[in-house]
Amino acid sequence: MTHDHDLVLRPTEAQRAAALAPPPGRTGGDLVVETLCSLGANTVFGLPGQRALALFDAVGRSDLRFIGLRTENNAGFAADAYGRMTGEAVPLLLSAGPGALMALPALAEAAAASAPVVAISAQVPVAGLGGGRRGHLNELRDQSASFREVVKSVHSARTPSQIPSVIAEAWESALTAPPGPVYVEIPEDVLRDETVIPQVTGVDASPHELAPRPELTAVAAHWLENAARPVIIAGGGVIRSDAAGKLRLLAERVNAPVVTTYGGKGAFPWTHPLSLQSWLEDRHTTDFLEDADVLLVVGSGLGELSSNHHTFFPTGRVVQIEADLGKLESNHAALGIHADARLALQALLETVAEREDEAAPERVRLLLADIAARATPQAPDPDPAPAQDPAQDPEHQLRLLASIRAALPPRSPSFWDMTALSYRAWSAFDPKHPNTMHSAQGAGGLGYAFPAALGAAVAEPGTPVLAVSGDDGAMYSIAELATAVQHALDVTWLIVDDGGHDAPRETGANPTRPDFAALAASFGVPATTTTPQSLRTDLTKALKTPGPSLILLPTPPHP
Repeated sequence: MTHDHDLVLRPTEAQRAAALAPPPGRTGGDLVVETLCSLGANTVFGLPGQRALALFDAVGRSDLRFIGLRTENNAGFAADAYGRMTGEAVPLLLSAGPGALMALPALAEAAAASAPVVAISAQVPVAGLGGGRRGHLNELRDQSASFREVVKSVHSARTPSQIPSVIAEAWESALTAPPGPVYVEIPEDVLRDETVIPQVTGVDASPHELAPRPELTAVAAHWLENAARPVIIAGGGVIRSDAAGKLRLLAERVNAPVVTTYGGKGAFPWTHPLSLQSWLEDRHTTDFLEDADVLLVVGSGLGELSSNHHTFFPTGRVVQIEADLGKLESNHAALGIHADARLALQALLETVAEREDEAAPERVRLLLADIAARATPQAPDPDPAPAQDPAQDPEHQLRLLASIRAALPPRSPSFWDMTALSYRAWSAFDPKHPNTMHSAQGAGGLGYAFPAALGAAVAEPGTPVLAVSGDDGAMYSIAELATAVQHALDVTWLIVDDGGHDAPRETGANPTRPDFAALAASFGVPATTTTPQSLRTDLTKALKTPGPSLILLPTPPHP
């Protein structure tokens, strides 16, 4: 009789031969690279540094595609976007000390957005670990401690033999719902020294499925099919689990209006009769959600932005489906279902009965008409005089967003920095398709849009990608124009130059900034200074032209 624990995967003849005669001159860095390749990686992001040179040398000897950016934080943003676009774990290679710490803001954004980044960092030699002060360059008392409260999990390898298992463990953690960034550190001498360990093959790091408990989905289905006014809030978890199709089927079956959070934009068709779109900061939308007798929240923790800055207080029953256990019922009491959004929606579809409600689309139409009437003038002037502060003028912003939407191909991804136009886009921009609109609203750091767009362009070659930044956010990423040119990436960067008008006046707004068009030209990037009236035409042309380009939109227009 054979028991499951008696089963052992036996090596093939090729694996046996490779094990008995490994190539000479291999290092711990090669073990890292072999493990990554065995796990299915084909692209890595990062920035070389002294402690990590053996790792980067090993990458150079491999078939991995290396995308090097000019700062570690920007490399992290690019890796984040690559992970969002592909759903795959993506390696981010870092050196020790400042080189590692520079990536923390990007990893914080990846954590907030559940992007599966595997950050692999070098460390000082083994003898310098443990809190002693030996005076190594890049020495920190406990480097991993700086990451522990930011990433999903922390892993370390202290000998070459630990490397394959440690990286596989980290890889599995990054991909298991809820996905997120993880941190691995390996000392310099472990990466540098030669090893006799056989070549790494056959590594498995399949993520665990997070299925819902059936008794909970049975209750949720009963509530939904018997509700008088059900409503669904769809968050980023629907996008990450590729569950947009199942969400639409469920909404149509129970005739429930759907509003998407900013992280969930694209999870439900914008023009669907049941779509409340994304107007979460509108008080009338908040009232509509509070009036629901059953509110189904899928893949959202109902955080600050998703709850209209914590002014949302549901009055009916709440069902919350969330893969992140820490977010389950963290803001509102609910029937909490700890599960991947796709698996939970499938369970509901297998259980819930159809619910008739001919009035639901009309309720949605009336709310959206009310929002539109308050957001735009009844008879817009085709050539309006500029507002005193156009950067903050909703009508001006909506016209700009309409031009951007008309120019951007429907399946092209867009990445938005923290700037006034982006804040309006969170509510008003139609992404057309799931997983095509991303911003830094998870952690809220500046400088996300352009390096993230570069990562998306690497993930989807041949697809034009748009980045939108303000002038302040753009200053964080100027160096990556060199990266865009080096790799001939199809990214158009729209910089809304409002002179720092997003910032409070008393904190020193209107900072000195460069001539962005001239600066782009110095990198060999075509640059166009546009106007609100010519934005659509200029943006359309840039997006159709291969390679990087920059569009500068002065607001107010430069004389």
